[in-house]
Amino acid sequence: MLAYQCQGNPSMPAMVLLHGFLGSKADWSAVIEVLAEQYYCISIDLPGHGQSLNHTLPTPGFDACTALIQQTLLQLKVQQYHLVGYSLGGRIALHLARQAPENILSLILESCHPGLKSADDRAARKTSDALWATKLNSLTIENFLALWYQQAVFADLSASKRQAMIQQRRGNQALALGNCYQATSLAEQADLWDTPAIISAPCYFIAGSDDQKFLSLATSWQQQYPIAMYAVAASGHNIHSAAPIAFSKQVLQLLKPSSFNPSSNRPT
Repeated sequence: MLAYQCQGNPSMPAMVLLHGFLGSKADWSAVIEVLAEQYYCISIDLPGHGQSLNHTLPTPGFDACTALIQQTLLQLKVQQYHLVGYSLGGRIALHLARQAPENILSLILESCHPGLKSADDRAARKTSDALWATKLNSLTIENFLALWYQQAVFADLSASKRQAMIQQRRGNQALALGNCYQATSLAEQADLWDTPAIISAPCYFIAGSDDQKFLSLATSWQQQYPIAMYAVAASGHNIHSAAPIAFSKQVLQLLKPSSFNPSSNRPT
């Protein structure tokens, strides 16, 4: 089993939360404080993260990762659940929904890429990820994190927030991270853009209003497939960290009966 944490009443509908690269189940703590009033929240440490360090993945590793999640939920006797995933966790959530659609009550993706469509894009991403993997293996974890959080997608972070994130993540282990990073690279991911049209559960995309890259991606996705996009104000790539209350309220609003509207594009 993967490491996990449960909060809330087990008799309530289950909600599974998957963190992003470098994160852990603890990343969802502020969100779960709100969501656990209405849902049985299960946050999981992905392989190579948190307390799931002993779980290694083959490359590509999406099937192995989703199998570990399914085994964990089986042990917890959780069959159907709302699925929330951020960034890497969202990409894994897409694979999980695709493999076990009968288990998914709703799919909520935060700042998540549905897959590269061209061989050239995948090749370029593979080269980029190999460079990052080399940095991860050759630098101290603090120096790697300092470079990682300089990427454009994290431009909304102030200097103090960036430093706080580095301190929060410095306990990660490079070898375990490197295995997960390359095994779940976007270059290794299937093209999952059509997932909302294939599964019966409603699909939602939450983007930060300051994250132009993923706002644009989500808008394009919504125009092609039945996925409803929502923008949360005053937040970038990691919405549940920057604005946990707003993110939690948005999730609760989405899951109200008859709330699904694929043409929606409302800021919060």
